[in-house]
Amino acid sequence: MKRLILAVTLVVMAAGYIGISAVLYTRLSTVEAHCGGAYADNSPAQFSAEALKPGLDTSPYWMPSYETVSIPSRDPEITLNAWFVPTSEPDAPAVLITHGLGAGASDCKRNPRALMMAGMLQRNGYNVLLIDVREHGESTVENGRWGGGSEEYRDVLGAWDWLITVKGFTVEQVGVLGYSGGSAATMIAFGEEPRIAAVWLDSVYADLNVTITDYLVHNGIPTLFQAGGLLIGRLTGDDMLAYSPINEVAHVNGRPVFITHSIDDQALSVEYARTLTAAIQTAGGEVEYWETQGSRHVQYVFDQPDEYEQRLISFFDSSL
Repeated sequence: MKRLILAVTLVVMAAGYIGISAVLYTRLSTVEAHCGGAYADNSPAQFSAEALKPGLDTSPYWMPSYETVSIPSRDPEITLNAWFVPTSEPDAPAVLITHGLGAGASDCKRNPRALMMAGMLQRNGYNVLLIDVREHGESTVENGRWGGGSEEYRDVLGAWDWLITVKGFTVEQVGVLGYSGGSAATMIAFGEEPRIAAVWLDSVYADLNVTITDYLVHNGIPTLFQAGGLLIGRLTGDDMLAYSPINEVAHVNGRPVFITHSIDDQALSVEYARTLTAAIQTAGGEVEYWETQGSRHVQYVFDQPDEYEQRLISFFDSSL
């Protein structure tokens, strides 16, 4: 009888652990397509940042001429919806922009963060490509789950391929910009594709496993469920830890990297950016680090747009 009670108890405990781990994984990874219904009226031609920065006049950054394109990911079953915004400058370089994570938030190429950065680049003579990575925006939805950058980086590379093979840019002419969760996918893509010329990372994390642990501690969730949640992800096809920005440091090989982060970021600790910067420097890589203050997560582009634009353009002017 005691053995039966023990067995039942263990089964109940295991079921409870799996159940809570599944809820945790769902909470961390579920993505809403179409920007979760937000920013539906935003396009390169006209967009508002009212939800993120009330009163900000975005009209100087509007881009009237653009085309909607479909781009294959490096995973053949994935098709990316994107906007290509040309410039009138002959032989101008191009920058690919990767938006953040849409889990519990509203992110896709319609996000005013992505559009502000694009506008800054385009009005300074850059061609710009804004993409929706898988599960987000109007791109292919596989299972509605974010892959931690370990899948999305192949979308970044597919878009980079398109700029080279379809639009005819040379590899020296194309840089990549990513913010928040998109900066992780960008850094992974940068490490896995040695021909990418340069990257700009705004509000990046270094190690997703550490970031998840910090998230759980901050929200009072026992970290013992972390391994279970990540295991469920692997079993269902999304290994969120298969790749990591910190592990790509060894592949930088002297190519220019720019990292910026606010010390007042409430979503991702500035320590993550400091860690990644230090790792690149230790590995002998070239990295420029800009630490801001007084702004929340990926908000400095709205709070101090002139300074942000000056640094953004200066970096890509010197790198491409």
